[in-house]
Amino acid sequence: MTTYSRADLSALHVVVPVRGPADAKTRLGFALDAEEREVLALGLLAATLDVLGTWQGRPRIVVISDDQRVLDLARMVHGETRCVRYPATDGLNGALVAARRTAMATGATALLILPADLPLLSHAALDGLLEAADAALAAGEGRALVVIAPADARGGTNALLLSPPDIIDPTFGEASLEAHLRAAAAADASLQLVIDPALGFDLDTPDDLERLETRRLLELQRLGEQMLSQAVPAAAATPAAPAEAG
Repeated sequence: MTTYSRADLSALHVVVPVRGPADAKTRLGFALDAEEREVLALGLLAATLDVLGTWQGRPRIVVISDDQRVLDLARMVHGETRCVRYPATDGLNGALVAARRTAMATGATALLILPADLPLLSHAALDGLLEAADAALAAGEGRALVVIAPADARGGTNALLLSPPDIIDPTFGEASLEAHLRAAAAADASLQLVIDPALGFDLDTPDDLERLETRRLLELQRLGEQMLSQAVPAAAATPAAPAEAG
């Protein structure tokens, strides 16, 4: 693995972790049934890949999941997406560390970890992350940087941009914001927090669902239904290519 001692934003890779449909959005169970949750989760993934695929610079995208079907659907929606399957026993953070190794081995100098549950994600929000990274780069005079977009609630992290990619380890989960802040301080990284509703709002609970505009919810459901409907004839025509092992 190549190790970089200083920040470098020239080769940004984006890792998008996605849970399998059986586990996706289980906390929405009081508001949506299992089929509706699956459609919504796939719609969120499709929307995320669309935004990333049309973003400036077209960064390399890696989708990671423990579910082969999710990876097949992601490849169908965005053919240039690299898909990596990891064992469920690895857990999210273990899978992210493995994806980071792969990214660095293929030339990544910066890594953005972006969960696929941000219904308001936009080019402007992603541009804000890069602007914060540029500011951190200037303030730190080139030393390693950490850019964090906190979740609106629950002390979580909704986006984590690192350069070099291994300056800190991902610790997503309960109180991840505090953990990432402590790790950045311990690494003496130049730190920037990005407070943006488009990044802070993650769709995770019935209360979140109520906050989301009906029009946007319907758009996400339509995207999810389109993904599922397109997958059936595609799967019948040719066998899916195996995803890379994590």
